[in-house]
Amino acid sequence: QVQLVESGGGLVQAGGSLRLSCAASGRGFSLYDMGWFRLPPGKSREFVAAVGWNGGDTLYADSVKGRFTISRDNAMSTVYLQMNSLKSEDTGFYYCAAGRGEGLDSFVRLESDYWGQGTQVTVSS
Repeated sequence: QVQLVESGGGLVQAGGSLRLSCAASGRGFSLYDMGWFRLPPGKSREFVAAVGWNGGDTLYADSVKGRFTISRDNAMSTVYLQMNSLKSEDTGFYYCAAGRGEGLDSFVRLESDYWGQGTQVTVSS
C-alpha cells in the first residue's frame, strides 16, 4: 500500500513557474514508476509526465514537453514536477500516481495502482 500526498499548487501568472511535490508513505516507493496527471476544468483527466522507478526513464505529454520536468528522490520518497513557462491551459487539478510493472506507457492510458488527492494549479493570463 502506498499513500500519496501532493503539495505545491497555487495561483501563478502566465509565464511563471511552480514546483509540485508528491510525498509517498508506505513500503517500496523506489519500486514504483511515478506519474503526474491533471484534470483541466470541464475536461477529462489527462496524462502529464511519468518517471521510471530509478529515475532513468521519463515520458511527457506533447503539451508540456520542454516546459515541465519530472524527477524523483527515492531517499525522500518524493516525486517532483517542475513547471516552467506556465500557460493558462495548464490550469487544473494535478494528481500524482504510482504504478508498478506495467511500464510508463500505462500512465498514458491513465492506468495506475495508487492515486493522490491532488493539488490545484491556476494560471492566470
